[in-house]
Amino acid sequence: MLGIHQFQLFLLACIMLNITPGQDTLYILGRSAAQGKQAGMLSALGILTGILVHTLLAATGLSVILATSALAFSLVKFAGAAYLIWLGIGFLTKANGRSGQPGPPATLPAPWALFRQGVLTNALNPKVALFFLSFLPQFVSRQAQPVFAPFLLLGLVFLFTSGIWFLVLVNTAARLSSRLRDRTALGDLLKKLTGGLFIGLGIRLAFSQIR
Repeated sequence: MLGIHQFQLFLLACIMLNITPGQDTLYILGRSAAQGKQAGMLSALGILTGILVHTLLAATGLSVILATSALAFSLVKFAGAAYLIWLGIGFLTKANGRSGQPGPPATLPAPWALFRQGVLTNALNPKVALFFLSFLPQFVSRQAQPVFAPFLLLGLVFLFTSGIWFLVLVNTAARLSSRLRDRTALGDLLKKLTGGLFIGLGIRLAFSQIR
């Protein structure tokens, strides 16, 4: 099928990979729990866009640069790590700024900012690029010409399964945390936990290695 073999196995692998906790899952859960459904949805759309970017990079072979150049891998890795840590510090600052005092609910970042942050957290993770470069070719026939089409199709399938899973995450986390966010002290605690989560993800990314 369009240069793809073992499609059923690929689909099963996508589902299993989606439900396995990772950086994207934790990021969406943190956003949805701390800032609600809208923030979670926009963050999920951003991450899906980042997945599309990695799909295109893998299809065109540009991800090979990250796999073969330690310098390129490190530059992208540290940029992504710094960005996650910066987001985490932002959550901690906002939480501390309220100091448990009653007042109007905190305003969300602009929709474009939420979307852009989702894109960058995924696109600046070189391990995602290497994952696509190593995972997708296993299901592309060696006789496929050109290889761009099967790569793109497989990437879109992964994008679709990820989107369904992200919808589940956003709705579940937003619904469970909605009452907590309405209470000032608990809302601040959620923001602090989300800030700590993002900082932890950034540190983990910074110490990741090419495998």
